[in-house]
Amino acid sequence: MTTDGPKLQLTDDEWREKLTPEEFAVLRRAGTERPFTGEYTDTKTEGVYECRACGAELFRSSEKFESHCGWPSFFDPADSAAVILRSDTSLGMRRVEVLCANCHSHLGHVFEGEGYPTPTDQRYCINSISLKLVPASE
Repeated sequence: MTTDGPKLQLTDDEWREKLTPEEFAVLRRAGTERPFTGEYTDTKTEGVYECRACGAELFRSSEKFESHCGWPSFFDPADSAAVILRSDTSLGMRRVEVLCANCHSHLGHVFEGEGYPTPTDQRYCINSISLKLVPASE
C-alpha cells in the first residue's frame, strides 16, 4: 500500500468535464454501480481493460473470471504496479480499496480467501463504469 500522489492530477472541475456524472460518482467519489448492471459484468471479449478516467492498463481478459457477484472480477491486475491498494473502513467494515495507480481513481475492492479456483485466491471486484475494454486485435 502506498501514499504517493497520482501521476495524473486534475481538479474536480476538470474531472467533471472529462467524465459523465455517473463515472465521476464512482471514479472520483468512490461510489459503486448497482450489481448486475455494468457493461462488463458478463462479457467474454478478449482484450485489455483500461482505466476509464486516464487510459492506464489495469487488467486483462485472461485474468477475468466468473464470480457471479454482480461486478466484473479479476484474480490479478495486468501489472502489480498498475493498481494501489488501501484500507477502506467505510460502511462499518474493513475492506481493501483498489485505485488506479496513475490517477488514483476508485475502481472497486479486492477480497481474499473466498475459495474461488484462481491462482491468487483473490477477487478484484471492479465497477464496469471504472473500466474501458480495448478488444484484442483480430
